[in-house]
Amino acid sequence: MRYKHHSISVHFAQGIVKRAIEQGLDEEKLLHESGLSHALLNNNEVRITPEQLSRLMQSVWHSADDEYLCFGSEPSRHGVFNLMAKQVSHSASLRQVYRRGTRFYNLIAGATKLKFEEREKYARFYLQLTKPELDPEHVLIDFLLLLWHRFPSWLIGQRIPLRKIGFMHAKPAHHEEYRLMFPCEVVYQQENNYFEFEHAILSAAVVQTQQNLNDYLQRCPLDWFKRQSYFPVYTRKVLNYLETTDDMSAVSMLDLAMQLHTTIRTLRRKLLEEGTSFQELKDSVRRDEAIHYLSQPDMAISQVGRLLGFTEAATFTRAFKSWTGVAPSTYRKSKI
Repeated sequence: MRYKHHSISVHFAQGIVKRAIEQGLDEEKLLHESGLSHALLNNNEVRITPEQLSRLMQSVWHSADDEYLCFGSEPSRHGVFNLMAKQVSHSASLRQVYRRGTRFYNLIAGATKLKFEEREKYARFYLQLTKPELDPEHVLIDFLLLLWHRFPSWLIGQRIPLRKIGFMHAKPAHHEEYRLMFPCEVVYQQENNYFEFEHAILSAAVVQTQQNLNDYLQRCPLDWFKRQSYFPVYTRKVLNYLETTDDMSAVSMLDLAMQLHTTIRTLRRKLLEEGTSFQELKDSVRRDEAIHYLSQPDMAISQVGRLLGFTEAATFTRAFKSWTGVAPSTYRKSKI
């Protein structure tokens, strides 16, 4: 099995569709183009694929001509990000990327105010909406902070290790998603929305070519929602192993420990120090693979279970329901 997908809380799709309807966009068109349904959107426990969220955003971008998804005080017209990306891609360093990028958007997009600040040991990127009340579920804030971390990381070919991310809003219901989106300390009810990182990485060179950039822009925003290789050392090693195995039923912690030239006890301790466990990582991979496979109507539910290492359909059903809140059959029907 080659792992290519992970899942995302339906919260983001719910917020985007709700705002689009308020702005008079065609809901049925948006759902059709994104591969979503009313049943999925109405179930708060459901998770969706990066492809579904990406297609939904692209549909809104085109329908509203607004890359801010109608959450801003004024639109950021479709194509503005591409223009900015092409300009900053000629930067010599990450420092120039942030300086040029913030200057560009402050001139072009009136719905946001960006600021880049260097301090002695770390740097901060600030983001404010001129009318935050238009983004009550914080969808645009989450999306833009994610963009301004992941796109510059891609330009320099390495993760920008975040020290902290701060939000002006209180801890939201979807706060668990932040662990995947922003692997760092998260603080709430701050004076500004921001993230900060070590000052030293500002000298990192931009390494992507113009051809790479063109390909990247063709995929946007999909790459921003796919799981990044931004995990602690042992968590990443375990995920790499799980994501490439052909037989999930045969995966054991002993095999994995031997593969990593360590002991089960040491591996368990390392994962605990990184805030996770072997079973948690295994379940997250199986959950996201299950969601992907169930999005393909030609694959029987029993076959999905077997691919993920479940010998009995009932066991797979119980596991899937514990992961998502609904049974596999219910999830599949909700997509029709």
